[in-house]
Amino acid sequence: LLDCELTDATVAQIALAVANLQWREELREQSIRDPLSQLYNRRYLEASTGREVARAERARTRRRRTGLAVLMLDVDDFKRFNDEHGHEAGDLVIAAIGGLLRRMTRASDIASRYGGEEFVVVLPDVTLERAMARAEEIRVAVGELKLEQQGEPLPQITASIGVAIFPRHGDSVESLIRAADLAMYAAKRAGR
Repeated sequence: LLDCELTDATVAQIALAVANLQWREELREQSIRDPLSQLYNRRYLEASTGREVARAERARTRRRRTGLAVLMLDVDDFKRFNDEHGHEAGDLVIAAIGGLLRRMTRASDIASRYGGEEFVVVLPDVTLERAMARAEEIRVAVGELKLEQQGEPLPQITASIGVAIFPRHGDSVESLIRAADLAMYAAKRAGR
């Protein structure tokens, strides 16, 4: 009987330890992910991009021809869309773009919700030309999203995207995001 009780106690302790590990992992995921888009959050983006800038700097000293690109994506006229169709429809847009970015990025990329209707994608080890092509692919894919709310189609959404690459447009996380943001606003002024 004693061996059986010891086995039961050991199994219970192991089950508790496994549950604790699962709980910790869930908490960790919640602390780095945006719940609506399921992308990384801004805090994770800034910490991870710092590491990527350091890697890009090391690669530059080895004269590699690729860099680190930052894409800043903003949903065009999102406030008006929300006002006309409601916040639930706006949430559908954020979730759909999150899904799109998860599908269109590599495992080494960092796709994140920056805030509101803004998203940032960090592309390590790319050329400016490849980053521009990826931005255009994402822009087109956003425009092709077909969204419905309660069985009714929602209007087409569009996005403007700015691109910055290390070290040409900045040599820090802040300067790259600022440069990508300025490029995104230039894209908006040029016709969205």
